[in-house]
Amino acid sequence: MPMPTHGAPRAPFTFFWRRAAAAALFAALTTLTAGVLAPAPALAKTPLPKAVFDASAVATPDRFSADAAQQIFAAGGNAVDAAVAIAFTLAVTRPDAGNLGGGGFMTLFVDGKPYFLDYRERAPQQATRDMYLDDKGNVVPGMSVVGHRAVAVPGTVDGMWQAQQRFGKLKWKQVLAPAIRYATDGFQVDPWLQQRRDATAKNFAGKTNFDAYFSSLKAGATYRQPELAQTLARIASDGGREFYEGRTADLIAQQMYGHGLVTRADLLQYKAVWRQPLAANWNGYQVLTAPPPGSGGVGLIQMLKMKANLKQAFDGLEVNSAPYIHLIAQIEDRVFADRQQYLGDPDSYKPPVDKLLDDAYLAQRADEVKADEVPGATPVKPGLGEAPPEKAQTTHFSVVDKWGNAVSNTTTLDGEFGSGVVVDGAGFLLNDAMDDFVTKPGTAGQSGAELNTILPGRRPLSSMTPTIVLKDNKVSLVIGTPGGSRIPTSIFQVMTDLYDFNMTPADALAAMRFHHQLLPQKTIYFEPYRPITGELAEQLQAMGYALEAQSFNGDVQMIRIDGTTPEPAADPRGIGVGRVIR
Repeated sequence: MPMPTHGAPRAPFTFFWRRAAAAALFAALTTLTAGVLAPAPALAKTPLPKAVFDASAVATPDRFSADAAQQIFAAGGNAVDAAVAIAFTLAVTRPDAGNLGGGGFMTLFVDGKPYFLDYRERAPQQATRDMYLDDKGNVVPGMSVVGHRAVAVPGTVDGMWQAQQRFGKLKWKQVLAPAIRYATDGFQVDPWLQQRRDATAKNFAGKTNFDAYFSSLKAGATYRQPELAQTLARIASDGGREFYEGRTADLIAQQMYGHGLVTRADLLQYKAVWRQPLAANWNGYQVLTAPPPGSGGVGLIQMLKMKANLKQAFDGLEVNSAPYIHLIAQIEDRVFADRQQYLGDPDSYKPPVDKLLDDAYLAQRADEVKADEVPGATPVKPGLGEAPPEKAQTTHFSVVDKWGNAVSNTTTLDGEFGSGVVVDGAGFLLNDAMDDFVTKPGTAGQSGAELNTILPGRRPLSSMTPTIVLKDNKVSLVIGTPGGSRIPTSIFQVMTDLYDFNMTPADALAAMRFHHQLLPQKTIYFEPYRPITGELAEQLQAMGYALEAQSFNGDVQMIRIDGTTPEPAADPRGIGVGRVIR
């Protein structure tokens, strides 16, 4: 019998199958969210070891993800369960940066041991070194930022799946339940999220399907995402690999076909990678942070150790005074010179990390820093030329449980709302991480030269720096932030304020931050929250610095442990939540 044409009555079996599938999906959604919607989650609790802290704690970028973590802890989950629940919730409530279609880094401390998970995006197999150049060798404006060709292979879902399967205590379905509820029932949109949507939508107009999904994202309204709810339900039911091997993979491949480079084969091949975290001793603490393809961890350790080597030069200087900023800027010159020259994806090149973090090398670099140095008078080597700061649209959260485990996680779509491409039928945005590669080889680039050119399967260099600090092998601090190339400098300043100037967590977060990154030379970037003005500005300009405003403030989320008491704190620049959970 011939197949019915479009518009013809459906065969009885097909009609019955679709009704059955719809009923099954509704039942799955109801089952997955039932434990969250009930006043007390009806989730089986798992016996856990003796508590070492007074309580668990989270510092998250919004209240919805903090609520999700609280539900997970109430059900007997640990820090990893809570972290995965937070990540999936942010994929619903923070579509500008939280994601299923992006990637990130996770630093963990579980059962007394450190771990690091790299779930960074990868270049598709069809990607080429010169894919963003026209026939004259010039970069095609916007191609690496907006639309299908900007998309790299996403890593978030596999990263969360691997972390939870390895260290979580609850069932996979349980940790996705809060996110499914927010996607199904909706969440109330904050004004800042609509403002970001409005500012970004004009970049996508006529180029992507962004408005078809996000035009109804209005302040005060309840925003529901039924397609995303279905996607999350499939992942919850079938496991994290459903995203790469199941119906969701089909939908991504269909979205890309004829427009982008990501294929079903790329998705099938993707795997997050467990790596050894960087570990460094500093002032009686042990710092655990991100290795390559992260550049921020190397930079953070370099800055901390160089400042410690320069203790005599810093003695007596007021924090964030002109002489203080001048010394820090010279340290940052050397950090970003090394970043540009030596760091890249360790799966395609072996970065000389041990040499870059060697105490003798850092002492030598610190000796080059002089209080009377004229900015820009002696070019810092290596260095290749001017480049803009990395895009800052990322999100970070920190988690500690009462059993002493901790997670520091930074995740990103790269640009705000990523590439602007939504996977039709799946309801989530895709990244524009291909822009983190050098798009015009042979030219100057803040993200490196040959080491960060486009290569099939390569992970682009990143500044994400999720960090955990230990004291006597117990968690003392969990910290991280969005901010592109400003990530390591922001974390460095907050840590310095905490440990060198004995500030409280709230005061350390509220203190002024600035940024300098070798190129452009002699430029100090300042933030809207605490701008450099008045006498301080005049003093820095008299030294020879140019001052430039940046639009991004940062959003550090951290938890300090005071003895056995967690002290979570959210950046006052954002709308994050620091919450103790007993």
